[in-house]
Amino acid sequence: MAQAPAAIATAPREIAPIRFGTIVFLASELVFFGGLFAAYFTLRSQTSPWPPSGVELDVARPSLATALLILSSFTFVAGLRGARAGRLASLRRWIVVTILLALAFLGLQLLDWVQAGFSVSSHAYGTMVYAMTGFHGLHVIAGVLLMLVVLGRMAQGAYRDGNVDGPEAVGYYWHFVDVVWIGLYATIFLLR
Repeated sequence: MAQAPAAIATAPREIAPIRFGTIVFLASELVFFGGLFAAYFTLRSQTSPWPPSGVELDVARPSLATALLILSSFTFVAGLRGARAGRLASLRRWIVVTILLALAFLGLQLLDWVQAGFSVSSHAYGTMVYAMTGFHGLHVIAGVLLMLVVLGRMAQGAYRDGNVDGPEAVGYYWHFVDVVWIGLYATIFLLR
């Protein structure tokens, strides 16, 4: 008769409070953006034509902005990978690159707003486009501010002990912002 394998003792895995808090916060943000998407699709189903006649959105610039934002997730990951290996200069360098990509994204979004040909008060479509992209833009700005906090903390000597829970939490937030944009981009610029 074969004996049952001995139970392997494993240490309980604990999640850092900052990571847990970020996950809970992102769950609430998911509900918020879910509400915006629900409002958009509800209005779309009850408004004809959608988008209103005369609305022509440029797809090239938002496509470039989308590529930059997706790239920024990869640059942030590169920084975290360096930090986990004890190379804080790598984290600093890649966060600066990520911030620059985010600012380029915001600049392209601002150009879209200025050249849209409609305003937030033109029609329900305009209200939803400006609301959805505007709230997303505010989240991008918040992400940039969080990355600046990480850089400031690094300048004060944080993360030298190898604990990069703070930057990891910022990474969760940043990836969330990127995924939300992909949904917005597909909804506003591709599905129309």
